[in-house]
Amino acid sequence: MWCAPPPVKGSGTVKTSYRVSADIGGTFTDIVYQDVATGRCGATKVLSTPDNPALAVLKGIDQVLSDNGELAFFVHGTTVGLNALLTRKGSKVALVTNENFRDIYTIQGNDRGEIFSIRWNKPEPLVPLESTFTVGGRIAADGSELEPLRLSDLDQLVDACASEAYEAIAISLLFSFNNPAHEVAVRDYLADRLPDVQIVMSHKVSPEWREFERTSTTVTDAYLAPVVRRYISTLQAEMGDRLPEGGALHVMESNGGVMTATAASENPLQTLLSGPVGGAIGGKALSAATGRGNLICVDMGGTSFDASLVIDGLPSTSNEAMLEGLPIQMSVVDIHVIGAGGGSIAWKEAGALRVGPQSAGSKPGPVCYGLGGTEPVVSDANLVLGRLDGANFSGGEMTLDRDAAASALAALGSDFGMNAEEMAQGVIDIVNAKMADAIRTITIQRGIDPREFSLVAFGGAGPAQAAALAEELEISEVIIPVHPGAFSAWGMLQTDVRHDFKETLYSFWDMIEAQTIETAFSGLEERGRRFLSDEGITGDRVSFERAIDFRYYGQEYVLTIPLADGPIDMDRIRADFDAAYERQYGHNSPENRVEMANIRLAALGRLERPENAAPERETPRPAREREVWFAGQPRATSIIDRNSIGDGDSVSGPAIIEEVTSTTLLPPGWTARLIEGGHMSLSKEDAA
Repeated sequence: MWCAPPPVKGSGTVKTSYRVSADIGGTFTDIVYQDVATGRCGATKVLSTPDNPALAVLKGIDQVLSDNGELAFFVHGTTVGLNALLTRKGSKVALVTNENFRDIYTIQGNDRGEIFSIRWNKPEPLVPLESTFTVGGRIAADGSELEPLRLSDLDQLVDACASEAYEAIAISLLFSFNNPAHEVAVRDYLADRLPDVQIVMSHKVSPEWREFERTSTTVTDAYLAPVVRRYISTLQAEMGDRLPEGGALHVMESNGGVMTATAASENPLQTLLSGPVGGAIGGKALSAATGRGNLICVDMGGTSFDASLVIDGLPSTSNEAMLEGLPIQMSVVDIHVIGAGGGSIAWKEAGALRVGPQSAGSKPGPVCYGLGGTEPVVSDANLVLGRLDGANFSGGEMTLDRDAAASALAALGSDFGMNAEEMAQGVIDIVNAKMADAIRTITIQRGIDPREFSLVAFGGAGPAQAAALAEELEISEVIIPVHPGAFSAWGMLQTDVRHDFKETLYSFWDMIEAQTIETAFSGLEERGRRFLSDEGITGDRVSFERAIDFRYYGQEYVLTIPLADGPIDMDRIRADFDAAYERQYGHNSPENRVEMANIRLAALGRLERPENAAPERETPRPAREREVWFAGQPRATSIIDRNSIGDGDSVSGPAIIEEVTSTTLLPPGWTARLIEGGHMSLSKEDAA
């Protein structure tokens, strides 16, 4: 592993400060630490503790910090909110909406999620109709009051709380994004009578038009709020005096920024994709370091496979996400997630072999871990094929049982007339096909040619599958980054504080004044400065990014166009929209009128951090050989420590390149060499 070695316990009296990040996964929790003085980074992995994720974080921190080490900065990504949503184990929520509009959330939109599927059903809402309550009163589309609020209608909800034990209440009233007075009055009325119930208002969560989407976003926030807040509170309490001075604990956001734990408790929805997004931000840093503008970033961990794009040096983002079929209005880094990881279980269904989405997780884990697992998984298959070293897994922290893995695969293979090795290859082929299809979803289905990208493979299991994925998709280069098994955690140390703000500002572009837009953006900037100031960021560390949603007159959906710094240039912005529309759809209509829908502002707070130092090389383990299976046959294969590869060196396959947090498979006909930043580039020799 290319990293700075963990500090020696009791090595002196001078305090050493570290920036530390933790990526809590379903199987492993990854820890990356950076010496503030030198900029050198190191990484380690510990088994996750699903019953209390904080325990794995604390164990990892204890492993990497010396007696004289202290945390200068701590950030972590969590899947607590996402898992609560996916498993439907969030809080019990009541919804308040306008009289005569009780069915907005239940009926949902008027589109079909899968147009040609006869089996498609609308997703199950998080709040059933019987938990939806209405209140009299109306705000008009222009923000004026049509009917006064009838607060007495809410007494029915107050009474229901006693019997139904609602943990949170979501309030979503018509046109509250233009005038929130009614939502605020409802919140105050309920808060006085239900002080222990958390209340969420739509104009705070998503001040944007589209009633169903805004309601869905608000309900999801309320559904996650108690769960996320309990988790953050528990983690803070468990960490105690390990936290940095001042107690600042930071959490990754779905938009690729970070926020303090206090802000995360107030905006739990922003943590939804907190775990996977670190890899995309790491991809952005890798793009800048290597000069490769277009990257397909794939993170294969123990439980899931996450795929994202970096285009022209920036992560692909969206202003809306669909999770479990339900829309969520928030800025997110585009990440496609499937259930395919090193812990994905191989099983038989209807006479066919399946792999995933079920995962063995960390408890009981793969059969080869010897922790009680009985069903073979992808990692068992890699071990049986010789691609993992059972005696040197996770830097020697764990010993893997190949015989147990082979027995489990042979038992499954008996149903298909295969031995253990043949069954193992079948498992690998199937999981590779699933991952290749996931990459096609975010590339070919969007009109993007994956052959124009480099494939960045990371996660504990990613580098072992990377070359096969590249061959399947005809990608000419694979990059294995530094700290590949903990690359998402490394990415978390490369980002800054970020808060996103938006406001619906509808008008024809040729009928609105530039000053009106400037005034609206100034209001959002003032809010952004307040948020960043609350997190201790002021002055020249504050910056803003502005954007506007546009569409041609008569269309339903919008494109978000970033604005250049400086005064609003109406003609240039219109031209930028026409150009972006042509790039997206292959044509445009410069002669048509354009509507603006929403304005958006990202408030960025630059964090102080050292430059990433060149990786420090440890003493490599001696090279050796073992048999590894390729194309159904065992071949003598070199086993090489990544630390032994120097600048200008190249390694030809077949080879296994080992390091602490991951293992890279270099098939026959492939070559590996080091590139900028200590990252490793793999290419097929005939393609090169």
